[in-house]
Amino acid sequence: MAYDLLIRGGTLIDPAAGIHERRDVAFQNGRVAATAPRIDAAAAETLDASGRYVTPGWIDLHVHVFAGVSHFGIPPDEHCVAKGVTTAVDAGSAGADTFAGFRRYIIDVSETRLYAFCNISAQGMLNAQVGELEELRFADVQRAVATCEANRDVILGVKVRLTRNLVGDNGLKPLHLAREAADAAGMPIMVHPQDAHGDLDEILAVMRRGDIMTHTFHGMRGGILDEDGRIRRCVRQAAERGVVFDVGHGAGSFSWRIVEQAMAQEFAPHTISTDLHVYNVNGPVFDQATTLAKFMHLGLSLEEALARTTATPADALGGGLERVLGTLAVGAAGDAVVCELEEGPITLTDSRGETREGSVRLRVREVIRGGRIYRAPASAPHPHGASPLDRV
Repeated sequence: MAYDLLIRGGTLIDPAAGIHERRDVAFQNGRVAATAPRIDAAAAETLDASGRYVTPGWIDLHVHVFAGVSHFGIPPDEHCVAKGVTTAVDAGSAGADTFAGFRRYIIDVSETRLYAFCNISAQGMLNAQVGELEELRFADVQRAVATCEANRDVILGVKVRLTRNLVGDNGLKPLHLAREAADAAGMPIMVHPQDAHGDLDEILAVMRRGDIMTHTFHGMRGGILDEDGRIRRCVRQAAERGVVFDVGHGAGSFSWRIVEQAMAQEFAPHTISTDLHVYNVNGPVFDQATTLAKFMHLGLSLEEALARTTATPADALGGGLERVLGTLAVGAAGDAVVCELEEGPITLTDSRGETREGSVRLRVREVIRGGRIYRAPASAPHPHGASPLDRV
């Protein structure tokens, strides 16, 4: 049998399948066709992965890729699939008023497989000076539900940001409106909780199994630690009932002090995500590989870190996607990363500028998307300053 692509000689790490051993991986028609200690078959293209790791394509549950519209937005392909993230989830950049454009001009034309949480604010995250929920009329439940229903193949749930400067005097009302919309659509919510009105107990009381609490390790008011530095009881209870605690590193939502105290109490995140956007892509976040390096510095093994960007976020996506994403089982989507674990000093910086000196990092060497090696297109000429005649 001739395959489209055959990866030979690598060490396959597939946490969903409990595999960490040398295996070849073959792809056909955009799917995983076979894995075995040795595959002797012809292939249109063969990739030698000797001495390297082969993992399922990485999943980042929190990015902002509505480039050109949201002030946070970055182009998805150069920052996601080119860096090993074959599946990314935009966390509320677009709402009911802007989602059609987001889908048409970003989601549907990107090489990165993109999903999204619909912002309960109809405008989404447009402006750095005006919070999207300062005016509660934007939190239109019926329109949010209609948008979710019309885009069920790409919308996973409803996003709400609760920070005071984003909601004005509206307190926790946006949280309850997001809950109402998500329940009507039969979807989870993703909550941005830091420096919110009210207490974390009140926020988590609204959250259920499958909901996502992002920015878990922020260092602002209303965090996961109590006054004595202990994990709050409400946090433990929420995790026990199935609330997903996600990293969502971001430009202001990851504190070494908080995460070190939490992990010392055996409270690790369920999923590792970047919250990658224009304000952190050049540091301190950079990419998913750097974020994974921070958690390996904190004591996670390679397999534990990879599970939190493959198998576990695939479970969080729901809808049966855990059977086709985040794994290299036969029949799964043909997404993979060929990478190396490099030893050597690496300076790792949190959102407050504090640093730690790590000793290992993952270096992405090849990315497979849809059963073929991803190759970035040549850069197009920058349009600014061009004459209209140049487009004729």
